[in-house]
Amino acid sequence: MKLVIITITLMLAITVNGFAQENGLLKIGDKAPMFKAINDKGTTWVLKNHLGKKFIIVYFYPAAMTGGCTKQARGYSSFKSELKSADAIVVGISGDNIEGLKIFKKENDINFNLLADPTGKIAKKYGVETRDGGKITVDINGKNFDLERGITDNRTTFIIGKDGRIIYVDDQVDAHYDVKNVLEFLRNK
Repeated sequence: MKLVIITITLMLAITVNGFAQENGLLKIGDKAPMFKAINDKGTTWVLKNHLGKKFIIVYFYPAAMTGGCTKQARGYSSFKSELKSADAIVVGISGDNIEGLKIFKKENDINFNLLADPTGKIAKKYGVETRDGGKITVDINGKNFDLERGITDNRTTFIIGKDGRIIYVDDQVDAHYDVKNVLEFLRNK
């Protein structure tokens, strides 16, 4: 009987530990989970195709066309040449649908890939907390657009090194300073 109880307890501990690792925020040194997603152009962006070539900044943001998210995206766009000099590329991921990403990118002159993760599948792989999505209506040049998102991500930034491992994690991102913090980290790498 004791052996059965010990076995069950051990199996439960392994299951709980595996669950915690699967759902916990990735840490520095963890291998970056592979993913692919549809980008703002409607084509598939595959992480595997970019590994080993450059540092990859993967940032999760709550919702297109909102104040902090717009500041963060414009920040990355404004520092395009500095990011290139740091040998880095950027992808932004949110629960927004493709149409919302297209509008967000066009209206804010965003010059990098925005990826749709409406079910939160990628966010879950990276341990990024999510909440229910929603819909916002934005007015652009006198015309209303409904932007929908399946989930809302907590703002979190990762950098994937050229070896495919996480080298930077920030889950307390200040949208205004995110790109500056990332660049400072990369300059000191």
